[in-house]
Amino acid sequence: MTARLAAILALIALPSAARPADAPAFHFENDILPVLGRYGCSSSGCHGKSDGQGGFKLSVLGSDPDADFAALTKEARGRRLMPTSPDESLLLRKGSGRTAHGGGTKLPFGSDDYQTLRRWVAAGMPFGAADAPRVVGLRVEPAERVMGAKAEQQLKVIARYSDGGEKDVTRHARYQSNREAVAAVSADGRVSTLDVPGEAAVMAGYLGEVGVFRAVVPRPGPPVATDFPRFNAIDELVDRRLAKLNVTASPVCDDAEYLRRVYLDLTGTLPTPAAARRFLADTAADKRARLVEQLLTTPEFADLWAMRWADLLRVDRQALGPERARSYYGWVRRSVAENVPFDRFARELLTAEGPLAEVGPANFYQVVTKPGEMASNLAQVLLGVRIGCAECHHHPFDRWTQADYAGMVGFFTPVSARGGAVAAGPAATLKHPRTGQPVFAHALGSTPPASELAGDRREALADWMTRPDNPYFARNLSNRVWAWLLGVGIVEPVDDVRATNPPSNPELLDALARFTVENRYDVRKLIAFIAASRTYQASSRPNATNERDERNFSRALLKRPEAEVLLDMVSQATGVGEKFQGSPGVTRAVQLWDSKARHDFLKRFGRPSRVTACECERTREPSVAQVLTLLNSPDIQAKLNHEAGTVATLVRSQPDDAKLTEELYLTFFSRRPTTDETAVAVAHLRKHAADRRRGAEDLAWALLNSTEFLFNH
Repeated sequence: MTARLAAILALIALPSAARPADAPAFHFENDILPVLGRYGCSSSGCHGKSDGQGGFKLSVLGSDPDADFAALTKEARGRRLMPTSPDESLLLRKGSGRTAHGGGTKLPFGSDDYQTLRRWVAAGMPFGAADAPRVVGLRVEPAERVMGAKAEQQLKVIARYSDGGEKDVTRHARYQSNREAVAAVSADGRVSTLDVPGEAAVMAGYLGEVGVFRAVVPRPGPPVATDFPRFNAIDELVDRRLAKLNVTASPVCDDAEYLRRVYLDLTGTLPTPAAARRFLADTAADKRARLVEQLLTTPEFADLWAMRWADLLRVDRQALGPERARSYYGWVRRSVAENVPFDRFARELLTAEGPLAEVGPANFYQVVTKPGEMASNLAQVLLGVRIGCAECHHHPFDRWTQADYAGMVGFFTPVSARGGAVAAGPAATLKHPRTGQPVFAHALGSTPPASELAGDRREALADWMTRPDNPYFARNLSNRVWAWLLGVGIVEPVDDVRATNPPSNPELLDALARFTVENRYDVRKLIAFIAASRTYQASSRPNATNERDERNFSRALLKRPEAEVLLDMVSQATGVGEKFQGSPGVTRAVQLWDSKARHDFLKRFGRPSRVTACECERTREPSVAQVLTLLNSPDIQAKLNHEAGTVATLVRSQPDDAKLTEELYLTFFSRRPTTDETAVAVAHLRKHAADRRRGAEDLAWALLNSTEFLFNH
């Protein structure tokens, strides 16, 4: 008799109720769903698909226990489970590979999990008591560990239940690493680091709850120096993280690098040669801080930052028409220009009502007309939280359930945009899509009320959102502003805040959020605070320890400007403005309120269409078409050789080749050329003395196509 046959006979020989006398009764959600989740049966790639697999559908990650129980016990004419002959159940035959299964052998025959399922089937497939304890939290041990290269750490996952009890669920948890180049994780929770320094967050998930382990892998070698000057509290928090990673920061950038960086970050413009000369000649210790304060009050600052918020809030001419889109954009820009506190800005948007032509923010509800989309868009923009997944099932990587989603949607079901006006009227209470029970409007993570809110429900949402202790609002604002200035968020993507996508520096994000609240959501003060730090002012030149660091702010990153900013840079440097179809009087691309205005350059370089609230809609990926545009575009060439442009004007006014070179470098790079650069440029101009202007145009073309011009650094 073979060992396999003996094992089968031994299992079959077990009485149907072969359980220890003191064993607790089975509970479908607590005992069976974790086994199905452990082997991927309920994953979105298997039977958790929207249409299931092979005629058998489970909810994603066991988010709908009632439906899963029905699918197992009542569908397929009862063949999936056979209590009179458990081992002949299709679930066990296919899972163990004894019957052909498209997913292969998932459940080892005779294993502990196999026997758990078998005994549950033999016991009559009970659903379990309705008042049985539920999982309410998850803890991963250890929570964080500094690990060397090629090291291992076995995680332990503890589930906390509603009755206060705890259980080790390591074997049935699911795991995922957010940076597999730094640390990978096995199906049983063993974390293995590679030879790449950095930090990885490893998610553990179990029955809708998630926990996170952070693996910190320092750069090998002796400890590096960390005695750089600290300009404010930001630098201390960044330096702590760098010390843990054994990475040293790049030094402070020079004045020319800072000047160009802060102009582009704050205004989307280049400093003029005259402004560059003044700043470079200024010897005052506070000149950088004074420059920031000056730029924050310019119209160009309002133009750039209004464009950024208009992208996210979907100022869309196609959906609104020209007049209403202009009204909506006008509200956004006035709010930025007047430095309206961000909590007030958010409240005006959330609670907007009245005529669309007169109440700018009310136009949001004309662009986004479905309550579910209103809730999802505003949660993503104002909180940085994506709740859309929870419309159909429990969010696979976060805590949000269908009830949480319905609770947020409930704030907007009374809102309608009809007859050219937005109003909030009476509306029916939503019902849970699975249970059919009423779900009253409530904020994320809060306890649902016992009845529906009176009046305009959005007022209660605005109150909750702008409370100083809101766990998302101030952090979201701080993270977005940080990302716009530093090129990468502390949480990245910036609009995907969740437990399983933790901040790269939690203490830093907390400190920025506190600063934001203490300063009454003053965005300009937040910008000035960040710009004053050594972290923001770090050089973009890497050192041997930080050349691979892109998440811990040890150096300035090369940032590709937005499409509109890049076009404005080209126009400004060449001295020839741009015309925009259907937008008379607009001279800079960042001033375009109409995202649908046709322009090949803007489309090619990733301008968003404003059809979603996702930051990802603006693309910054390079392409061959972009390179060819910069190298060969007739429009750019026309700007370079324009009779009234920068090059022609300088050639006429500067007979000295060295001075002409200096002026071009100040125009394109906001710095003076080095001795070697001057020598090369002068030699080129003298070689083309017979057509000096053509030689100068070639030099300007080379500067415009350089990395130094095309990136903010």
